[in-house]
Amino acid sequence: MTAMADALVVSNPKVMMGKPVIAGTRITVESILERLAAGESEDQLVAAHPHLTPQAIKAALAFAAGALRADAVYPIDPAA
Repeated sequence: MTAMADALVVSNPKVMMGKPVIAGTRITVESILERLAAGESEDQLVAAHPHLTPQAIKAALAFAAGALRADAVYPIDPAA
């Protein structure tokens, strides 16, 4: 994870049940990813959430990439 993601993405059990959020908000990394995947642009996200910045969106993406990088992948044999 980058230093930017470390500073902008936080997790606190008292906020959104501990899901990673943008610091100082209740906007989850999950929500950002879902909305981008649904086709919303960065500009639309920022317009919908005034506390969200382009840097925070990039931090959410970096956080998600780091989380996936750390995941172990166990291929499933469809023939089994």
